[in-house]
Formats: sequence, structure tokens, C-alpha cells
Amino acid sequence: MPDTTDLDPRTGTTGFDVAAVRGDFPILAREVGGKPLVYLDSGNTSQKPQVVIDAITEHYARHNANVARAMHTLGAEATAAYEGGRTRIAQFIGANRPEEVVFTKNASEALNLAAHTLGAGLGPGDEVVVTVMEHHSNIVPWQLLCERTGATLRWFDITDEGRLDLAAAQAEGLINERTRIVSLTWVSNVLGTVNPVDTVAEWAHAVGAKVVVDASQGVPQLPTDVVALGADLLAFTGHKMVGPTGVGVLWGRHDLLAELPPFLGGGEMIEVVTMAGSTYAPPPHRFEAGTPPIAQGAVLGVAADYLSKVGMAEIAAHERQLTGYALRELQQLPGLRILGPTEVDEHGAVARGGAISFDIDGIHPHDVSQLLDSRGIAVRGGHHCARPLHERLGIQSSTRISSYLYTTTEEIDAAVAALAWTIDFFTRKR
Repeated sequence: MPDTTDLDPRTGTTGFDVAAVRGDFPILAREVGGKPLVYLDSGNTSQKPQVVIDAITEHYARHNANVARAMHTLGAEATAAYEGGRTRIAQFIGANRPEEVVFTKNASEALNLAAHTLGAGLGPGDEVVVTVMEHHSNIVPWQLLCERTGATLRWFDITDEGRLDLAAAQAEGLINERTRIVSLTWVSNVLGTVNPVDTVAEWAHAVGAKVVVDASQGVPQLPTDVVALGADLLAFTGHKMVGPTGVGVLWGRHDLLAELPPFLGGGEMIEVVTMAGSTYAPPPHRFEAGTPPIAQGAVLGVAADYLSKVGMAEIAAHERQLTGYALRELQQLPGLRILGPTEVDEHGAVARGGAISFDIDGIHPHDVSQLLDSRGIAVRGGHHCARPLHERLGIQSSTRISSYLYTTTEEIDAAVAALAWTIDFFTRKR
């Protein structure tokens, strides 16, 4: 990652032209309510560059057909585009081979696939471990698994700074000989915390447990090497990484995928079907029953190429720069409390991602969101599909700003100014 110590926060990182990047995203030129759009909800979904928009149009206009089944030119073109997208995604995340990439409709489906297949042999006495900071998509599938099998769900707590409480987990023996699966987020969608996945994976593998990682907030922001991360299975989604909606990814070690049973039954996930029984295709097609997200899978490869061309190290450095700037500015506002780490670096490691959630004393996040929207500023208000975490923090909900490669410090300034106005407005009303 390039050195960012001497960077001007208003011009971007070394070798990174924010203005040029913004020119690739047509939606950023629009207005909302007569004011320039300030989009600070990228942790929810990212905007799309013109190259991705064009690729979707091109696919449907010239190459639309079903994959694998159609023995004609369009079918061959669609299949090549779809499998080409798989290859590009495998390269983007450091997979050993394209067959380790399974396309799903989103990260939630990928995590449900993981829970259903990994949990096939669980029973009473077995344990599944998650964390209190998880998105509902990485809690509910494991709750359902434990209800079906009689296994027990346990979880990591967090420290007051919003980091995993590793010391408490070790003291209570959270990961032990009964642990079969550990599933955790790489980067929290609320706290921004970057979790030490490699450390947790080492603990889990030492007792023979499998490790599942929700990387939905990590893959778009950080250079990704799934092998080095230590995961056995890893999920993320396309729409947060400048790609299309309707497509997600489950990456898995090929030897593990080859052992897992199918998740859904249907066309293309089989080898031979008779009335007496069926045999199943090897990975990844074993897990892609029916017509898959063809255009979306193909164009997700285009999105990955776009991010690679900009440079994931440069994007990560830009995000850290913006996040550090935003944290400093937000903490100047009266009554505003940051949730999660308040520094971007700690002990030489990246401490947090670009999502910054906060609570403002006496003001509901929905009111904050609506008032900011009246000034053209898009932020997120609610529990961000992480209600257990908000309960742990003692609040009902929070406001979240989340930046990305196209965000500028001027936009952070606009949000901070609007928040200051909002706080003053409610203070005067009291």
C-alpha cells in the first residue's frame, strides 16, 4: 500500500485521481432536490461506473442466451462471458482456480448455502460460533441451522472500542473441541472494525472447525487474498463493489466444495438423473441450480477489472484517508458518539473500514437521514441489519455514512456541515 502520510485529503491519494474516477460514475452528476448529490451510502450499495452500465446493455443487446444448454452462437457467447466473469473474480480475490467461485444471487444466499451444506452433519453437543457484530445474514442462517440440528449457537462479544473481545473469548473457551463452524465478518458494516480473521481462523482450525467469512464490506475496499485470509468459505456481493445487483459469490477451497452436498436441486447441478436417484456435478456447478445470474456474473468480472485498473491498494489508501478525515471532523460535533474504532490504524494494522456509524444524543437517525436528504446528502439510518449489535451498544439504531473510491473530502465536509445544522436545529427546538 502506498505511503499516505503526505497526501492532501482534498486531491486523493498518490496516483489516484478522484475527479477522474467520479467522471466514470454518471449518477454522481445528478441533483437531489435541486442540490448536488452527495452519496454517502456505499456500504449499502455502491454506484456503478459507465463501463459496467454499458456491459450490461451490451450483454442483453447482443449476447443474451442461456448458458451451457444452448448449442448455438449466442449460447456459446453467453457461456463464455459467464465463465469469463468467474475467472476474473477468481483472479480478483486470489483464488487458486475458477472452480472455487460459486455464483449466487447475493451474499445472503451464499451464507445460507454455507450454513446448509457445512451443517449437514451437525447435532446436539456441536457448537457454531459467530460474533455479536454480524449482519443478520450471518446470524439468522446459523440460528436456523442450530434449530434444525440441535447444535448450540455461541458468539464473540466486543470491547468498548468495538473490536472483537479476543481475551474474553479465550478465557471462556469460546472456540473448543465442540466447535464445528466459526463464521464472522471481515469488516463490520456498522462499526467499520476490521477483524483479525487470520487469528480466529488459526484458533478454529486448531480444533478442526471450518471458518466462514462474510467479506461483503471487505472485498470492495481491501486487496483480497482468500488463501492468506485463512477462510474455508467466503461470501461477498456484487452490488457493493461497483457491480450489478442480483449476484453474489461464495468462494470455497476446492477440496471442501467437492465434499459438500448440493444446496438446491434442479437443472445443471446434476450429472445423471433417474427416477431412482441422481448424481451431482462437480463444483461450482453443483451449487448453481437452474438458470444462474448470467449477465450479472459476466458483468461482475467487468466490475472487478475496473477496480483492478484503478488499483485496490490505491482504493484502500483513499478509503483510509477519507475515513480518518471524517472521524476527526465528526468528533468535533456536540452530542455525537462514534460507534467502533475512532482511529484508522492501530499497531501498524488497518483498524477499520469506511463505514462510520454514530449516535446523536436526542435525535433519531431517521430524522437525521431525512434532514440530510433535504440537502442532497444520502446516508443510512436504522439498525443496518445488525440489531443484536445495537442492543449490545445500548441503542436502538444509528446513522451511518459510508464512503468509497469516488467520495471526496468536500462531500465529507458537506455532511458534517449538514449534521451541525441538524444538531443546532434540534437543540433550538428543545
